Amino acid sequence: MLIGVDASRAVMPRAAGVGRYSRELIVPMARASEHRFRLYVNGASAPAWARLANLEWCDLPFPRLWTHVRLSWEMLRQPPEALFVPAHVAPLAHPQATVTTVHDLGYIRFSECHPAGQRLYLRLSTLWSVRTSAAVLADSQATKDDLVRLLRVPPARVSVAYPGVSNEFAPASKEAVLAVRRRYSLPDSYLLYVGTIQPRKNIARLLLAHSRTPEAPPLVMAGSPGWLSRDLIDTIDRSQPRLRRLGFVPDDDLPAVMSGALALLLPSLYEGFGMPVLEAMACGVPVLASRTSSLPEIVGDAGLLVDPLSVEDIALGLRRLCTDGALLSFLREAGLERAKSFTWDACAAVALKAIEAASAH
Repeated sequence: MLIGVDASRAVMPRAAGVGRYSRELIVPMARASEHRFRLYVNGASAPAWARLANLEWCDLPFPRLWTHVRLSWEMLRQPPEALFVPAHVAPLAHPQATVTTVHDLGYIRFSECHPAGQRLYLRLSTLWSVRTSAAVLADSQATKDDLVRLLRVPPARVSVAYPGVSNEFAPASKEAVLAVRRRYSLPDSYLLYVGTIQPRKNIARLLLAHSRTPEAPPLVMAGSPGWLSRDLIDTIDRSQPRLRRLGFVPDDDLPAVMSGALALLLPSLYEGFGMPVLEAMACGVPVLASRTSSLPEIVGDAGLLVDPLSVEDIALGLRRLCTDGALLSFLREAGLERAKSFTWDACAAVALKAIEAASAH
């Protein structure tokens, strides 16, 4: 079977979130099956990871509305037998056997954290995708529950495919940690946040909790600015050296930046999955995360869960991380073991099963 894949985000220069998900999932899908895969991109040459015998590169350069105009035209002109869309948006024209991944419904659950135009776009595109796709993948049971409850998607059409953690995320050597510490001028001890700088990540409460925890080391923020981020960035930049903003950190450096941290903090209001939490656990770094949305599914008993709406609860968690050595040791070991449960091979198996089932109907 020829399976088309919207790989446009997998080749973006600073692939994060959906882009990383796309890139990490394509290769194990191709290696796990005898199907052929045609990867559709918008003006990009094939990277090294895409040079497998059953991967075909299809560059479709187009200036605007690439998904709905150029990719749709390709689906009409030369359609594959099935199409896999690793992001929320299926093209207007697509094969009957189309499978789409919906990563989260944060724009509904926390609408105030998104600009009005972004909310409208996400709502229309996600509704279109889930209603016209033969099957839908969700990153977590929490996201599946949201799809069923908020968008009325029949449960039988949604499969939970937990993303995995790439092999690069493992405890870094002392030399690698020292190298990134020098490269980014990091302090000897620091807490770490990884993710887009935006309100849904609950950064305002995290900063307030950190300011109320004098025993905590500096908080280092790694991630690009998102929507509604200007005030957050101004607050961070005014609070140096207690707060440090690194901006985007390349994948080559991120495991060592994580490994050098005292703990990773993600008390987000809502996560469809929460990839930084899993990556930190795989690096042997203790995590503090929200006890809401998908994060308890990912963390299990291997992290410290807090109420994201309570500054005091977040601050209490920070104090425990900074003063309880036995807790830190437990979380390091428990996190390493927990991370082994999430693999891209397992995610690829669920995705392939959904695609094959869709094409059989």
